[in-house]
Amino acid sequence: MISSTPGWRKLQNPWLGAVKRVLDISAAATGLVIGLPVWPFLALAVKAGSPGPIFYRQDRVGRGGKVFSLVKFRSMVADAENGQAVWAEENDRRVTATGRVLRRFHLDEWPQLWNVLKGDMSLVGPRPERPEFVRELEKQIPHYGDRFSAKPGLTGWAQVRFKYASTVEDARVKLGYDLFYIAHWSFGLDVLILARTLGVVLRGDVRQ
Repeated sequence: MISSTPGWRKLQNPWLGAVKRVLDISAAATGLVIGLPVWPFLALAVKAGSPGPIFYRQDRVGRGGKVFSLVKFRSMVADAENGQAVWAEENDRRVTATGRVLRRFHLDEWPQLWNVLKGDMSLVGPRPERPEFVRELEKQIPHYGDRFSAKPGLTGWAQVRFKYASTVEDARVKLGYDLFYIAHWSFGLDVLILARTLGVVLRGDVRQ
């Protein structure tokens, strides 16, 4: 049971949770301030790349199953899904030329610091999934709901250890990484994940 692990108990500790939250707020605010001079250029690039809105909002499932609106720079053509949830792919044809550059260096994820600042997300944790996929994955993968005992993250252990999740089997593998993170959570593990994430970003390694 995930609730019997040391990491899970530490994540539920109000004092440790408060420290993690303060660190999230500090880092998110700093990142947003740093982004202020850059965002207008990214916004122009998104608009020049294809018609449609600059930002893309999507419902995601957070801690305790709470649904929130995740925001990112739009990297796909407008109305790419036509109202139907579709798995993302590593070389997705719906991604625009500008979007490929944004995704390669994870610049499309930058606005999610706003979600971190609001408290929807943390810097590190299991990546938030879409409600449509969650409903199906909970039916097909045992203990899938255990990942919602932690706040979702901008990055996570699965993101630095695995690839895009484009199948149920991929989601099963990523769940193992997510549950490892929750079971072994510590500030040291968060620092390790952030360091590895920086390496992924600098290499232009596209991961979900």
